[in-house]
Amino acid sequence: MDAKRFLSQYTSGKRNFKGANLHQAKLTKADLRGVNLSEADLSGADLSEANLSKCNLSRANLTNADLNGANLQGANLSEVNLIGADLMRVNFQETNLSHADLRGANLKFANLMDANLSEADTSGADFSSANLQKANLIGSNIEESELNDADLTNAITTPPETSKEVLLIGLSHTWITWAGSC
Repeated sequence: MDAKRFLSQYTSGKRNFKGANLHQAKLTKADLRGVNLSEADLSGADLSEANLSKCNLSRANLTNADLNGANLQGANLSEVNLIGADLMRVNFQETNLSHADLRGANLKFANLMDANLSEADTSGADFSSANLQKANLIGSNIEESELNDADLTNAITTPPETSKEVLLIGLSHTWITWAGSC
């Protein structure tokens, strides 16, 4: 589906786009509040400054997507693939990012206040100057991330002395490519 058709259907009132193929779609500044894009392929898409508040992007593929300055407040991004995504200045306040794959993502200046990042893979992610106040980081590997000037006030973390006794099993994700194959 191309971006023009997608936006036309959204404007007409359709909200369920589960599994949609929007690979490299140009959706800059689009107002997509409440849309269901679960399991969609948005790899390489440009969603910079888009309003995706309260949307469902669970299990979506956003590899290398540009969400710079987007609003995802209150959204469901559980099990989402955000590997290498540009997430600078994104508003993730009260967003569910549990089991998300954020490896190598750029989260500089992102607002993750009250976000759920439990069991998220954040290795190599850059959280420089990000707001992680009251974020749930239990079971995530946040210690493998860049945290310069990040605000971790009242963040919920697993104490290092107990994490040594916990067996962490990595998640296995199968992502649908833009060509539709696994």
